[in-house]
Amino acid sequence: MPATVLDPTSALVLIDLQKGITGLPGAPLTSAEVIARGARLAAAFRARSLPVVLVNVTGGAPGRTETALGAYTPPADWAELVPELDRQPGDITVTKQQWGAFHGTNLDLELRRRGVTQIVLGGIATSIGVESTARAAHEHGYHVTVATDAVTDLDEAAHRNSLERIFPRLGETDTTEAILTLLG
Repeated sequence: MPATVLDPTSALVLIDLQKGITGLPGAPLTSAEVIARGARLAAAFRARSLPVVLVNVTGGAPGRTETALGAYTPPADWAELVPELDRQPGDITVTKQQWGAFHGTNLDLELRRRGVTQIVLGGIATSIGVESTARAAHEHGYHVTVATDAVTDLDEAAHRNSLERIFPRLGETDTTEAILTLLG
């Protein structure tokens, strides 16, 4: 369903726009396209004094994940947020150890302290970090809006599945331009 309204207490949550992940090939959009749209949304939210949450991932959840990265050792700057986001002192930063940004972090507390009732999501990967965060946000009672052209995946079919089947069940979806128009 297209985005119809943004609560006056909305927050932008950008998932895993960090050097190690944005360096991977995106599908169907490039990481550069997602970063540019995420940066536009962040600037617009900041201009309206609305919270901007920048999420990165530095590890993996415990459990049977031996094959997730294998012997891969990420470079030292892997978890650094990309500079194009123009991180500001008032931004909320959340570091996670699993796919979603809620479990095991202070994200819910930070949002509730600010009276946030709706989140707008963007980032990488659509079917992993973005979808997991959208599901948890819905379960926590937040209104969810996904910026459909500010997300991409490593797998185009997984991306389409999230956009076409999952996100419409959790909230609203629309383009960056439409969300910027709703911001006013």
